[in-house]
Amino acid sequence: MEAAESRGLCAPMSAPATPRRRGPRRALSATEILDAALGLLDEGGPDAVSIRGIAARVGVAPNAVYTYFPDKAAVVRALVERLLGEVDHDVFADRERHWRDRVEALAVELRERLSAHPGAVNLVVGGPMDGPNARALNERLLQLLGDAGLDPTDAARASYLLIVYVFGSMALEVADVHRPGPLPSEPERIAARGRAMPAAPSGDFPRSAAAAPTMTGYISTEQYLWGLRRVLDGISTRAAGGFSGTS
Repeated sequence: MEAAESRGLCAPMSAPATPRRRGPRRALSATEILDAALGLLDEGGPDAVSIRGIAARVGVAPNAVYTYFPDKAAVVRALVERLLGEVDHDVFADRERHWRDRVEALAVELRERLSAHPGAVNLVVGGPMDGPNARALNERLLQLLGDAGLDPTDAARASYLLIVYVFGSMALEVADVHRPGPLPSEPERIAARGRAMPAAPSGDFPRSAAAAPTMTGYISTEQYLWGLRRVLDGISTRAAGGFSGTS
């Protein structure tokens, strides 16, 4: 027996291992998911936003993200809604102010919001704006244009025209940068645009050569407001009865 024990055949059994306790489950919310998605968007553009990337950023498995959003498209739509929900409606809801001032305030507000998150511009342009915040924004704009004297049909057409102008202008500004991430300051972007713009031969394209300094500033706030005010001139003429029929 002693020989057997010395060879380990009858060694005493070790105590059973204590089951390892699992740590607390990682709490998660839709807000955290959208925070992570926005951070990825700001750093790397739309291509950087993925379910796996979001999950890694908040420290959970991808399945945890799917609990809140069925796919990336749902995350993107919620993110667009969130950004539109941050628009300050007070800037254009004051009916004591002239309607043009209110439209301009809204357009500037939207530009500032999108400039802070340039990666979101193409998401807004490329997807349906049919969430509650988008609808509320459109409702306010239709009310504003009604205050200007437009009938419901013309108000709807003018609303679409303004949306196309604002988001179209921002899409061109973002595309001009050619890289993801936050936009450089406006003076930096204008200077870079001037350096990158090929000089037009004055002999063949005299008007383009003369217009080069103005063309360099196409992405400026000054140009944005110039174009917006020309659009509003047209809407004002319509509201004053300067057009007839369906023209």
